[in-house]
Amino acid sequence: MSTEPLPSQNEETERSDEVPPSTRFPFPLYTAAILFCIAAVCGVQVYFDPPENIGILDLLLSQFEKTAVAAGFVKSDLLERGEIWRLFTGFATHGFILHAVINSYVLYSFGKLFEFLSDRSHLPIVFLLAAVGGSALSLIFMPYGISVGASGGVLGIVSYLAVYAFRRRQFISPAFRNNMIFNIGFILLFGLLLFRYVDNYGHIGGLAVGGLYGLLQIPSDPYVDPRNGGRLAKTLGIASLAVFVLISLFAIYKMFASLG
Repeated sequence: MSTEPLPSQNEETERSDEVPPSTRFPFPLYTAAILFCIAAVCGVQVYFDPPENIGILDLLLSQFEKTAVAAGFVKSDLLERGEIWRLFTGFATHGFILHAVINSYVLYSFGKLFEFLSDRSHLPIVFLLAAVGGSALSLIFMPYGISVGASGGVLGIVSYLAVYAFRRRQFISPAFRNNMIFNIGFILLFGLLLFRYVDNYGHIGGLAVGGLYGLLQIPSDPYVDPRNGGRLAKTLGIASLAVFVLISLFAIYKMFASLG
């Protein structure tokens, strides 16, 4: 995926937010913090739901059945028992190790781009809102079964970057825009083909929320640098990350309380 901005046509079109191709990615601080939370919760899930065999495929694909029931988004428990907290802990837990690995890889790949191109403080805000939006849409249109995984939040970041690619088209290469369209199309097609195993409503909800946030937040004015978010964005970013940390800790608590 290309992240290099298009070269300027003349001196008048050069803007302060153009980034030299040689500039290195900064350390993706917020992305790393979210990944750490996902890894911590997944580690506890492995502890309570260890694979029956030691083989690599068994390790990667062994289902987290007990922990998904203990802390996942069990929709019947939310609707019948009023366990609203499951709407949130569901996206902190995963179905199996490979599920967590795939989401973590996609989060890292797009998260570092996000923190490079925009104010990094917006990343945890987008992730949290998109994850909640995905869970809520899933509950509305598929109010049964168990949903787990951070896919909604991750796809919110993907759709945010897609909006960024079009709103900042003066500085983003066509290859980047084409890649974002391809990635979103592939995700939707993948979900349709595996609709029995993939929570498509959770994915669509995350994509919609992330894209809407991008439309509202990303400046289309080429004179406005999207990497200068201001104090409010930084405060909300820290608060959003803190909320996800608390959600992850609560998911771990529920697993120990139910299975420990």
